[in-house]
Amino acid sequence: MKTAIAPEKTATNGTVKTTPLRLSGKLEEVRLYWNKHIHDLELAKHPVGTLGFFDDLDEYRFDKLNYLPKLIDFNNGYKNRSILEIGCGVGIDLARFAAGEAQVTGVDLSETAIDLARKNFAARNLEGNFLLMNGENLDFPTDSFDVVYVHGVLQYTTDPHEMAKEMYRVLKPGGEAISMVYNRISWLNALSKIMKVDLEHEDAPVLEKYTINELRDILQPFEATKIVPERFPVKSRLHKGWKGALFNGLFVPAFKILPTFLVKPLGWHIMAFSTKNP
Repeated sequence: MKTAIAPEKTATNGTVKTTPLRLSGKLEEVRLYWNKHIHDLELAKHPVGTLGFFDDLDEYRFDKLNYLPKLIDFNNGYKNRSILEIGCGVGIDLARFAAGEAQVTGVDLSETAIDLARKNFAARNLEGNFLLMNGENLDFPTDSFDVVYVHGVLQYTTDPHEMAKEMYRVLKPGGEAISMVYNRISWLNALSKIMKVDLEHEDAPVLEKYTINELRDILQPFEATKIVPERFPVKSRLHKGWKGALFNGLFVPAFKILPTFLVKPLGWHIMAFSTKNP
């Protein structure tokens, strides 16, 4: 069990303060790191915590991850369904689920993330529940949620197999788990090594990349899993100089003309849609 859980309020009060978790070993390093880092912060133009700030992060995220709304119907696909996001960050994706009338809960190790997620929902007049919690040891009853959403989190946690077991446990029978990890055998992983450009958050205490088979192994608790490799090159706003110009002007256009069947397995993101038997 966790030693501390954030107060149970959410969307309508962006000023609620949280009590930090106290973890041990590598997991505490992970908590401290993500408490100091906000994903995509450098692309925001507005002050942290304002509606403009959250809009900046949303616009950049869904430009970079233009595949995501094609795979996940945030608007209408989850109406009245209960969704848990593990590693919710500042609640960018969860806000889209909530706007589509899903009943949403977000958990994260980082009190910075939880405080900002509450402010995001308050600024948008959305309802949601946000808690400080360890995703490898969830403080929810078995069979609690219709959907468990874990996008870009398994690769940053200390024990992804344990997190997958918890995902399965809290999912209702017949429910769906949606997850994403970074693909070790991918265009971006290869390009970062060739161009000697670090990946985002490469300095995190834990950052693992997985093959499709390794992801299937992590998701073994589920009875069925569909794998969809995604995230192919779009023009970068993050990288400047000659490397950025080369990437945007040459690599992105050239990649787009390659046959789909050749590049599809090389997507930087491996999406997984897993189900728990009724």
